Amino acid sequence: MQEILDAILSADATSADFAAIKLPESYRAVTLHKDEEQMFAGLESRDKDPRKSLHLDEVALPELGPGEALVAVMASAVNYNTVWSSIFEPVSTFGFLERYGRLSPLTKRHDLPYHVVGSDLAGVVLRTGAGVNAWKPGDEVVAHCLSVE
Repeated sequence: MQEILDAILSADATSADFAAIKLPESYRAVTLHKDEEQMFAGLESRDKDPRKSLHLDEVALPELGPGEALVAVMASAVNYNTVWSSIFEPVSTFGFLERYGRLSPLTKRHDLPYHVVGSDLAGVVLRTGAGVNAWKPGDEVVAHCLSVE
């Protein structure tokens, strides 16, 4: 992780420098666990406490697919999507991920027993998948649930 941070903080790091960084096998993330998706069953929305469903876990670095970018997240935020996901409302995110996972072998990798929350971020691109032409390693990016810049 230190090598990634050093490159981000360097004024001289090039796209090739970022592309050459050895990526870690895992990273720390806030997650929801699929086996807890009924933990708030029978409760009113106002009585559901997101702090009970959110976990800080070490998760495997995902395989990069076509049209995707791997971003070192430098800042993120909680918004209504995170809160809804954490109380499994209006529907559980796991149902969507299961359906999405049935579309193709590539999308199957999203059907996991955990879900990394977050839809708003600022960071730096570390890798790009096939077909990604608008960004390259080292680019600073912002993403949120309605747009990716």
